[in-house]
Amino acid sequence: MRIAVCPGSFDPVTLGHLDIIDRASKLFDKVIVLVSFNANKSRAAFTPTERMEMIIEVTKHLDNVVVDCYNGLLADYLQKTGANAIVKGLRAVSDFEYEFQMALANKKLYNDAETVFLTTTGENMFLSSSVVKEIASFGGDITGFVPKQIQSKITDRLYKPANNIDQ
Repeated sequence: MRIAVCPGSFDPVTLGHLDIIDRASKLFDKVIVLVSFNANKSRAAFTPTERMEMIIEVTKHLDNVVVDCYNGLLADYLQKTGANAIVKGLRAVSDFEYEFQMALANKKLYNDAETVFLTTTGENMFLSSSVVKEIASFGGDITGFVPKQIQSKITDRLYKPANNIDQ
């Protein structure tokens, strides 16, 4: 069985993430969407459980996709689950440098780990969870950025009406 892990913080999951997950589900027998922790990222807007629930909601139509959470080395998780592929989405050349380093490190830690890079579609090249969080925090329309099933959950959590400043 070909098992792939699609890791990320998914804080929150975007249409770009969903596109990569959907495409990976067509390439592998099983795809584990892994909510992972990144110490280099700022404080999360959603708990790991909330992120998992949102991913489950937007991937329930994909029979071979499961969602999990892990706080450790990705290479260890692959060994533990029997997965042999890591699927990463690339938006731009700048993503590649970091992801290439991570692919080499994972291969060194677990020789059976292969990293598969999927390029994003043109309409998602700019899209990131950080962009979604910023737009939502100002009450902007995130319709074209996240699956509609979770839009209100994101807006309800992040929208903070600004105080008007007297001029």
